[in-house]
Amino acid sequence: MLQISQLFVIILAGGWLSGKLFSKLRLPSILGMVLFGIACSYFLTSHTPAVLWEIAPFLKSFALIVILLRAGLGLKKSTLKKVGKTAIAMSFIPCLLEGTALTFLFQFFFKFSWQVSGLTAFMLSAVSLAVVVPSMLESQGKISEKQQVVPTIILAGASVDNVLAITLFTIFIGLARSSSVNVLKSIGAIPVSIVIGIAAGIGIGLLLTFLFKKHYTNIRATEKTLIILVCGSFLVQVGDAFHFAGLLSLMTLGFVLLEKFEPAAHELSQKLSKIWIFAEITLFVLIGYSVDITTVFQAGLKSVLVILLGLVFRSLGVLIATSFSDLNWKQRIFCMIAYIPKATVQAALGGVALSYGMPEGQQILAIAVVSILLTAPLGLFGIRFFGPRLLVDDPVAKIATPLQVSPLV
Repeated sequence: MLQISQLFVIILAGGWLSGKLFSKLRLPSILGMVLFGIACSYFLTSHTPAVLWEIAPFLKSFALIVILLRAGLGLKKSTLKKVGKTAIAMSFIPCLLEGTALTFLFQFFFKFSWQVSGLTAFMLSAVSLAVVVPSMLESQGKISEKQQVVPTIILAGASVDNVLAITLFTIFIGLARSSSVNVLKSIGAIPVSIVIGIAAGIGIGLLLTFLFKKHYTNIRATEKTLIILVCGSFLVQVGDAFHFAGLLSLMTLGFVLLEKFEPAAHELSQKLSKIWIFAEITLFVLIGYSVDITTVFQAGLKSVLVILLGLVFRSLGVLIATSFSDLNWKQRIFCMIAYIPKATVQAALGGVALSYGMPEGQQILAIAVVSILLTAPLGLFGIRFFGPRLLVDDPVAKIATPLQVSPLV
């Protein structure tokens, strides 16, 4: 049996080396990290200490806290004003359209009940924040401020997309286990969850703004980073306890800091980008580590077909959501590509039905695993390959500053 300290050395060193290797091969480095995690799950399962699975949820949550704070610290009010209606549409329409279509597809292909079909569908319909957010932050660093409308739409829309998908998953799993769930009440709680999440983020953001302005020179950048991470963890914990959108609070907190006290926001963004190096490796290796490779073969080609059909409906949803915006066709196509990856929610929720002893649980877990292995690389390749061709209008700029996923993304 490995010691937890030994296992973390393997995760960090192996994840970093596999990421470097894939970068050298001109492949997304996080794909290497996920595959290394899968290899660990196959070869080290019998040597894995149980404590890893006790702390794994916190480690994944911490990584999301880091990347969502970075996302919020990069959201400018002027850009957000331009994309407000489109971002709201991107938050709901693609998720609802994909989830609804998948519900019928699972009933037809897998003969699931409508409740089980619904929970599987909305577990799959969440876009991966852990994949999309770093990619969009990299995109923002490679394009002009005028062209940052698309990444801003995706960043704003993806966080609410997750809130909606997780809430609907919770409703359907409640219906599958008991008929006493009040569906209308649960659906009505979604906007309340979002509003409270935004309000909580604004409140903590204003509090930190006051603190950093008053003691800017007395509090070191490292200490400011520690404070914002503690506040971010607090928001997520309270959000989980009181059922409001804690992840959305994180982006709101960063957004408020950028608007109210830009020097501190830039300082924090730089520090968080360094922490993300370690958090990213841990997150994606653990996602791979949680995969049981034997379940992939159990799912079969039928699951691949259903997932791909779901992506068709998601893409149609993106087209509808952006149809009344000022985006051109290239930008709208990029939005479709950026909304492909699935990983974090699927890794977190894929085994829930199995843990509740539902007969379809093993199949649902297998479908979740296939969705990660299929869509995360597909989306990353799409963002990396098409980004320079669809986001950058100036061909000279495209040659001079190619939009690439950094070695650590």
